[in-house]
Amino acid sequence: MTTRATVRHHPHDDAPDTAAAFRRLTALPACPEREALRDEIVEAWLPMADRLAGRFRSRGESFDDLRQVAALGLVKAVDRYDSELGNAFESYAVPTITGEIKRHFRDHMWTLHVPRRVQELRNRVRYASQDLSGTTPGRRPTVTEIAEHAHLSEEDVRTGQEALESFSALSLDAELPGSDDGYSLGDALGAPDPALDTVVDREAVKERLAALPERERAILYMRFFDDRTQSSIAEELGISQMHVSRLISRCCGRVREQVMRDEEE
Repeated sequence: MTTRATVRHHPHDDAPDTAAAFRRLTALPACPEREALRDEIVEAWLPMADRLAGRFRSRGESFDDLRQVAALGLVKAVDRYDSELGNAFESYAVPTITGEIKRHFRDHMWTLHVPRRVQELRNRVRYASQDLSGTTPGRRPTVTEIAEHAHLSEEDVRTGQEALESFSALSLDAELPGSDDGYSLGDALGAPDPALDTVVDREAVKERLAALPERERAILYMRFFDDRTQSSIAEELGISQMHVSRLISRCCGRVREQVMRDEEE
């Protein structure tokens, strides 16, 4: 018994008549014959999936990738279609395939992921701008005009316009506009300031340093802020250099221990 889907076409050249094949598919249990029939149905409808993919080919994605996404949507439509409901397969498959392609753009094509609402605003603003471009020759439509045409608030229009520029990102190696010396975007970016760590450390030890005895505070100040040698400090205070070294080590160790204990608490 043959399992080949009937190739009698509807008004669309890419819409074959597979109603009988779907009825057989529903009646068959899981078996090689059912898998073969399923594959033939998918193959028969692939031209329609390609046509739907072609509607999105000008949006920055390669047509081959769009065809693969559309084919995936077609397979899902074939697997989920219930012929017993009486609806034509095409009426179920078209929104399923289109939805799969739109989901691909939403989830994989944005360099920076933005909320779905912002993506929808972007599309409405883009379509409204295209519609108005023929009525505003020589200039771009204003925010107010787009808002009236798309039935959006002006704030939503601005959000959508910002999203129009967020679909893809510039390379850090891209030259800045108006630059003729090779100055790139990466050259304009800042870098972490190592002095910030010093600020954090200073604030952490400030209270503990203030609690030290006056002589020990003076020794630490002369050593670390005046950048004096241990021998000059010892000479000024009338003590040995070894004693100065021990005091510095003991003070630093005590302050460090207290700060670490404060962080744990």
